[in-house]
Amino acid sequence: MKRKPGAFNKELTDYMITGGFFICPSSAGHHGAFEGGNYWHSLEVSNLIRKYTDKMGLQWERPESPEIIGWLHDLCKMDEYVKVPGEGGGCRYERRRDAEISGHGTKSAIMALSKLHLTDEEIRCICWHMGAFVDRTEWESYIAAVRRYPNILWVHQADMVASQIKGI
Repeated sequence: MKRKPGAFNKELTDYMITGGFFICPSSAGHHGAFEGGNYWHSLEVSNLIRKYTDKMGLQWERPESPEIIGWLHDLCKMDEYVKVPGEGGGCRYERRRDAEISGHGTKSAIMALSKLHLTDEEIRCICWHMGAFVDRTEWESYIAAVRRYPNILWVHQADMVASQIKGI
């Protein structure tokens, strides 16, 4: 089946809904560590990338890339956490131990590619949105990707502003 490039199709949207994307946290104990945190974090990252694009005149392989990358950069989160009973009848989230694909950005890109066509730039931006917060053995690959797709740095900045400054 050929997927329509550049748009969130029904298959992707259904996948995100059934996978819990809109209700899962963004982390178990840091930014967005609440039900729906991943939704709010992804919305903020998407908005920030769009803001940087408009203010800085960033060029993308396609115009909707800021939104696609912002929404899908943490797609893996819907497969990262499980809800467990907490104290006082509430619940909390813990990291899954049985995830079949490791990594963070790469896992998000793989999950997205199963449902939507992505440009090479979108793939790299999702894969490397953590910036240099990866194992040191990956730095050469990260630097090579940034040289080819400098917008990776703006995606990383948006993710850091949303998570570390705004706490979402």
